[in-house]
Amino acid sequence: MTTQDARPAVISEPAFFEQTWDLSYRHALGTTVGGFLAGLRDKRLLGRRCPECQRVLFPARSFCDRDHVETTDWVEVGHHGVLEMFTIVYEPFPGMRVPPPYVLAYARLDGADTAVVGYVKGLDLSDVSAAAARLTTGTPVWVRFADDPRGEVTDFWFEVSDG
Repeated sequence: MTTQDARPAVISEPAFFEQTWDLSYRHALGTTVGGFLAGLRDKRLLGRRCPECQRVLFPARSFCDRDHVETTDWVEVGHHGVLEMFTIVYEPFPGMRVPPPYVLAYARLDGADTAVVGYVKGLDLSDVSAAAARLTTGTPVWVRFADDPRGEVTDFWFEVSDG
């Protein structure tokens, strides 16, 4: 057999492989994630400090991604911050609790050195251009909590701050 004979047949039409996964998870929380979620239940935003670089990692992480050492102290971060990035979702996604349109954003909160993802609420999303104009890198945001938080990442969200 020659090298030329081993080549795959040329496909003139696009080829697809389609799968649907419906997975349920039950996560063991451990000390760090468990403490982070317990903080959310109490309307507190808890990160962990890296003993090497002194960064505050929020949401709390067990190990520093920069120094590869175990984090140590719990640190409460502020409820105000700035957007680092965002996306406005207009298409439905199976399994999402929030129907579109919605905004997912990363915000770096006061006292934290890393950003956290969350929903942005309170914006009119009917006009994508106008909504995107309100949301730029550096837009100030406030963290708001559910009236009865349950210790889940959806217990909090961001709202654009006007000052």
